[in-house]
Amino acid sequence: MFATLGQAVVRHPWRVIALWIVAAVVIVGLAPKLTTTSNEVSFLPSHYQSVQAANLQKSAFPEAATPAALVVVARKNGRPLSAGDVSVLDHAQHVLASRHIDTVSTVDPATVSKNGLIGVIGVQMPNAQGNLTTAQTDAVLTIRSEIASVVRGTDLRAGVTGTAAVSVDQAKSGKTALKVVALATIVLILVLLLLIFRSPVIALLPVLVIGLVSEIADGLISSLSKGFGLQVDSTITTMLIVVLFGVGTDYVLFLMFRYRERLRAGAAPKDAMVQAITRVGPAIATAAGAVIIAFLALTLSSITLFRSLGPALAVAVATTLLAGLTLIPAIVSLIGTRVFWPSHAWKREPEGARFGAIGNALARHPGRFAAVSAGVLVALSVAAFGFHPSFTLNSGKTSSTQSAVYSNVLLRGYAAGDANPTDVYLESDGRTPIPTAALTAYQRRLADVAGVATVAPAKVAEHGTVADFRVVLTHPAQSDAAMATVRGPLQRAADTAPPGTTPLIGGITSVYVDLQTAMGHDYALVFPVAAVLILLILALLLRSVVAPWYLMGAVGLGFGGTLGATVLIFQHSSGGLTFILPIVMYLFVVALGTDYNILMVSRLREEAAGEGRDPRTAAAVAVRHAGPTIASAGLILAGTFASLMLAGGTTLVQMGFAISFGIAVAAFVMAMFLTPSLTALIGRRAWWPGQREEEVAVASTGAGAPQVQTNGSGTRDAALVGAGSAGRAEPAGSTGPGKRRV
Repeated sequence: MFATLGQAVVRHPWRVIALWIVAAVVIVGLAPKLTTTSNEVSFLPSHYQSVQAANLQKSAFPEAATPAALVVVARKNGRPLSAGDVSVLDHAQHVLASRHIDTVSTVDPATVSKNGLIGVIGVQMPNAQGNLTTAQTDAVLTIRSEIASVVRGTDLRAGVTGTAAVSVDQAKSGKTALKVVALATIVLILVLLLLIFRSPVIALLPVLVIGLVSEIADGLISSLSKGFGLQVDSTITTMLIVVLFGVGTDYVLFLMFRYRERLRAGAAPKDAMVQAITRVGPAIATAAGAVIIAFLALTLSSITLFRSLGPALAVAVATTLLAGLTLIPAIVSLIGTRVFWPSHAWKREPEGARFGAIGNALARHPGRFAAVSAGVLVALSVAAFGFHPSFTLNSGKTSSTQSAVYSNVLLRGYAAGDANPTDVYLESDGRTPIPTAALTAYQRRLADVAGVATVAPAKVAEHGTVADFRVVLTHPAQSDAAMATVRGPLQRAADTAPPGTTPLIGGITSVYVDLQTAMGHDYALVFPVAAVLILLILALLLRSVVAPWYLMGAVGLGFGGTLGATVLIFQHSSGGLTFILPIVMYLFVVALGTDYNILMVSRLREEAAGEGRDPRTAAAVAVRHAGPTIASAGLILAGTFASLMLAGGTTLVQMGFAISFGIAVAAFVMAMFLTPSLTALIGRRAWWPGQREEEVAVASTGAGAPQVQTNGSGTRDAALVGAGSAGRAEPAGSTGPGKRRV
């Protein structure tokens, strides 16, 4: 199949390029705009209590939502507001109300905190949750401009916070982050490819091609999201840039290393490309298949965020895979060896002394390499048990944004839960209004709950069958203490609802509680399914039932070590790690990390089962030849994900570190040391039951048989004796009866 594909691409390169250009024009031109959201409620299915409460609030109290924007006013010197200051506050409320700002339904009367330090004006904007419309964004900017004008020249300072303001600041930070990440990713790829190949042509090639592919992938994801009603988190667009450029550059590396290998063996440029696709195509397709299947496992999640994230990333990887096997080869087949200009290093076989030395040392002491590499990962994995999730998705919110600054100012005058109160709703099971006496008694029971600051009298809907108790907690909405209060004593008090009524707890803290429950479900389902699917892919590739198990065990250690390192570095300073981190990290570290294991173990199997080498010699040869490819690819992919740390948002910084660290571990610890050392220790049993047939095939090969030319991708090429084998030095002890030089 891959030979046929390679011949078709090389024979008709212009047609291939034209098809990609036409596809780009059609897909990008017809695709809807990709909209994102940061509203946590939208990521939960309808059977969760917090979602049911939100739906009840919309139908019974559409006007009573928490203000979308909060104007916060305080004195610059931190003292209580004077009578004159209160007059300015009232004037500000009048100005906002008289402006009749589009999308603003109500401007609440100004209030002053009990300690007199803070003045607040609530601004209602219906449906201002998550992704804002242009009009809603303009409304927030107008409010900020008007308030700044009112307090100018006074001793007051003022700013706007609240959900709508946070969304505006997050969108602005997100756009800045996207530009920073994209620029850093492209510069990093250019620099590393220049160092590896010493050619500006080959350095620019993946950047330009993947830039086109990213537009196509964005268009496909937008159409997919709209067609299936998927909710896309605002961090996905930034991650897509990194995934496309990082994974795409890896696939280009795998292909170009093999192309260069075949050129050195004496093949003509077009023939070399056909042979490269034929030999490295299966490895790339298998690696991409593992990534795609792992991403698609997210469709089993109960959280719509992950159900959207999985297909989006799977589409990105599939598009990149197709480009890596068609568009890149088509362009290179036209350019020929000029792709390496001005360097002539591609003509010379590298000595590979560094990786040869590592391979020889590992072959002599596989037990030491396995013990040290596994020991480091086990030690780091211990810290992973201290993982504590944070359930806010405001990754673009930093301490310097106006919404963040004035959210902290608000806390000087109000309880921590005032900005995001909790609502307890009572709904009559029939059409009978709820008795007033029952509501008063119920309010007292809620107010007696430890962790509750205040409970407002019930607000009853017009028909009398729904009542809303506004509950202010003593702790911030996203804190452990607030979640424990809602999950425990408040829920128990709510369950003492009057006969004939049903209680529902709503608000952002209730959403966090439900998200934690949903995450527990996903950990128990998505992780095992993804692991089993990757295990099956490895078994089919290696035709072994032994090797996939210790490979997945090694990957599991890599995941644990990565999570542990992230906990040690970030958790103490941030108070928790973003709740999406374990699943996203698991899929990237396991799926992408398996790429490098696939490359290494394919080479190990070729040397041992296919070439008849003893296990330790096979490990030495595999590290020598597969090491440079894995190191180069791992460095680029880890570096591209590390660029996420430049985005500034807490979520992206944590994810950038965790994924880049995990990929570095996968490439430089698991694939380079742990996998080959374990394979050397287990010996030929690692390839059972697929070893026997290949040993027979090797034993039956005559003296005039082709030799095998291999490279770091873990695949092999047949070449006539002397055509490409010269110049490859074997590790000590690698030759002997029944052995053939590579």
